[in-house]
Amino acid sequence: MADLPAAPPAPDAPLILVADDSLLEQRYVARILEQQGGWRAVFARNGEEALALLAKTQPALLLTDMNMPRMDGLTLVEKVREKHPHVPVVLMTGSGSERLAVAALKAGAADYVAKQALSHDLISVLDRVLSAGQAALRRYEVLRGMTRRSSQYVLENDPTLVPPLVAQFREDLIEMGLCDVTGATRAGIALEEALLNAVYHGNLEVSSELREGGDSAFHKLAAERRFQSPYAERRVRVAARLTSAQATFVVLDQGPGFDVSKLPDPTEDIFIERASGRGILLMRAFMDEVRYSATGNRVTMVKRRDRASSDE
Repeated sequence: MADLPAAPPAPDAPLILVADDSLLEQRYVARILEQQGGWRAVFARNGEEALALLAKTQPALLLTDMNMPRMDGLTLVEKVREKHPHVPVVLMTGSGSERLAVAALKAGAADYVAKQALSHDLISVLDRVLSAGQAALRRYEVLRGMTRRSSQYVLENDPTLVPPLVAQFREDLIEMGLCDVTGATRAGIALEEALLNAVYHGNLEVSSELREGGDSAFHKLAAERRFQSPYAERRVRVAARLTSAQATFVVLDQGPGFDVSKLPDPTEDIFIERASGRGILLMRAFMDEVRYSATGNRVTMVKRRDRASSDE
């Protein structure tokens, strides 16, 4: 029996604006968005068209190629952050666009997906960004007014505990007026990467190299070690201190640590397309400071008050 065609996206499904000058890639991305995500898509051939459509269509998210005529992805990110700060931007990176993508992440993009991994990673990345942005937006106009907040947490090596803790930190950032919804989404992604690194690589000692051949071996070993000694006894400790000027987050694991001097530069071209460099790249792009202790067990991240929030 032949497969039935996929049902069209619902009229109220999230609308994704895709900026890409290649008609072939537009069709490929549209198929992924509609069939795998159940989302609607609208397209722009360059950055100028994307900005015009942003004002008319009010999409939930902008997905953009980095190399386009008339306005590249970096310039588009800068314009969107200036004119439409509540619309998150996700980058599609390809060979030759790595350094431009790093600059765009620092300029305000929320995440990125390698073009070679679109069919595998696009939906999960967009879903994470959309969920984070929508949750923060619901609270943005409600929760305000605190001058100082400090908190401490102790987590077991359970990755499912990370998203709710990150959601709490995003709310804290917005309540303190340190950043808007998009800024909180970006900081939340950096925190999620740091916490998952502490669980997987720190306490459970699972190497990121296992991801290069797919995620199954990585997650299988992690699941086994959660209940084996000495890994099971280890905990992740998290401390957060927020003021009206900045937020400081400290994540400490109880693993053996690593040689910080051998930490790779994630902005090098060879790392942006690899799973092993993704976490460090996002942490450094979305936080104003990222510092490791000499043993590598503790990472301190600082998020200063956004200029836009300071002007409100």
